[in-house]
Amino acid sequence: MNQSTISRRQQWLGALIAVAVAAAVLLMSACGAGNGNAGGSADGGDSNGKPTVLTTFTIPADMAKNVAGGHLNIVSITKPGAEIHDYEPTASDIVKASHADLILRNGLGLERWFDRFVAGSKAKKVDLSAGVTPMNITEGEYEGKANPHAWMSPKNGQIYVSNIVKAFSDLDPQHAADYRKNGEAYSKKIQAVSDQLTGELSSLPGSERTLVSCEGAFSYLTRDEGLNEVYMWPVNAENEGTPQQIAKVVDAVKKDRIPTVFCESTVNGKAMQQVAKETGATFNQDDDHLLYVDSLSAGNGPVPTYLDLLRHDAEAIISGLTAKQR
Repeated sequence: MNQSTISRRQQWLGALIAVAVAAAVLLMSACGAGNGNAGGSADGGDSNGKPTVLTTFTIPADMAKNVAGGHLNIVSITKPGAEIHDYEPTASDIVKASHADLILRNGLGLERWFDRFVAGSKAKKVDLSAGVTPMNITEGEYEGKANPHAWMSPKNGQIYVSNIVKAFSDLDPQHAADYRKNGEAYSKKIQAVSDQLTGELSSLPGSERTLVSCEGAFSYLTRDEGLNEVYMWPVNAENEGTPQQIAKVVDAVKKDRIPTVFCESTVNGKAMQQVAKETGATFNQDDDHLLYVDSLSAGNGPVPTYLDLLRHDAEAIISGLTAKQR
C-alpha cells in the first residue's frame, strides 16, 4: 500500500469518525445514556441489560460467545466472508463502538484501522493475542512485523480463550465463575481438535508437507505441525499477485512437484489460478477446497464456527497434499 493511499484512507476515516462520533453523542443524549456502560446493545438497541462486547471480526466473536454463555451481548463488526485487514469502518460501526462496554481485537497489527476507529469509545480494549509468541514476516513491505494470524494455531487459540475469560471476568465479576467454567470446557474442545489435526497432519510424508497458499496466514499452524509454507504474499494488501510473487510460487511448485495449491475464502484466486495453469497443480475454489482464515462462513456454510474452521482447513490441506504427485 503506497503512502498516498494510506493518507487518503486516513483522511477519509478521520472525517467519518468526526461525523459518527457527533451522531453517537446526539443519539446517546436522546436516549439518556452516558456511554456503553449503561448496558445498551452495540447498535444502540435493547440488550436486555447485558453488557455489550464488540469484536473486530467473526472468529473472536464465536470464541467470545462460547465463553459468555449468554451473559453478554456479543457483536462482530464484520460480517461472515468479510476481509479484515483493510476493512473500512462505517459510521454505523463507529456508533456501535461508542455503545460497547468492551472491545476485543486480535492485535499483532491485524486491524490497522483500529485506533482511529475507537477514538470516540470509552470501552476497555483488549488484545486477544497478548501472550502469544509472535512470528515475524520475513519478506515484503511488512518484513520484520508480526504475522497477525495467530489464531490459526489451536495452541494460540487457547491463549485467546484465556484472555477472553479474564476480560469477561473483569467486565462482569458476578459471572466470573461461569466464564472460567465455559472457558475451560471450550479450551478442551480446541485441544481435541488440535490433537486430531496433529495426528492427521503427522501422517504426511516429507515429500507432501508443503502448503502453498495465497496469503501467508498459516505460519503458526505450519510451525506447530512441522509443515513447510509457501505463499504468494505475506499479508493481504493492495499489491497482491504481482508477476514477481507469481513467479516465486511457480518456481517452488515446480521444484517440489507440489500437487495442490490453495487460496483463502476472502481473497481473489486469480493469481493462484495462473500458478496452477503454469505448473499443472490442482487449484479448486469450491467450498470444500477453499481455506478459511480471516472470516467464518454464514451459518449454513462450511465453517460457521472456529472449531469448524480448524477442522475444515486441516481436511482440505490433507486431501490436497496427498493427491497423486504429478
